[in-house]
Amino acid sequence: MQKKSSSSSNRWRVPRLNSAASARHREHFGVFSSRNAGLLSAAALSSVLVACGFHLRGEANYSFETLYLNAPAAAPITPELKRALEGAGTARVVPAADKAQVVLDLNSVEDNKQILSLTGGGKVFEYLLTKRILFRVHDNEGNDWLPTSELVVRRTFTYSDTEVLAKTYEEQRLWREMQTDAVQQLVRRLQTAKKPVA
Repeated sequence: MQKKSSSSSNRWRVPRLNSAASARHREHFGVFSSRNAGLLSAAALSSVLVACGFHLRGEANYSFETLYLNAPAAAPITPELKRALEGAGTARVVPAADKAQVVLDLNSVEDNKQILSLTGGGKVFEYLLTKRILFRVHDNEGNDWLPTSELVVRRTFTYSDTEVLAKTYEEQRLWREMQTDAVQQLVRRLQTAKKPVA
């Protein structure tokens, strides 16, 4: 396969028992099973919610109490990031920068799709998807709690002209996964933000 660099982008800045013992065993086992079934169901539900990008309140611990999200309104990541910040941390998201202890600036959000390789016949065989985010955390005096940093998420997928619809769905799914991954990484990065030393 040939390698080619071409891209497009979107940016938004058990024992035997007698009958009596057996009855007691069944009664005890029934209660035990019901309790464990409930625990297993709760654990499974928790896993599903985490996989879908949901987190329990208080899971993220920040060194600031209030935050303002300054992000491009048109960027698809903005509402998901806002939901994550509101529902998964110790800080409160406020509607105005002057009411926040810190401001999270999403300076740039760029989605890029690049041809990674070609078939022997010159057709696209593989794509590389890249989401790149530049962000900064600062207070209203301009002091950096987290200097301008870059966050990059990448995925690759193969392509075939005979499976256009299926591959389109796969690409859309990958972009959604990348966005959720980026949001989770941002939340983790925010936990490292510290008040600058005077």
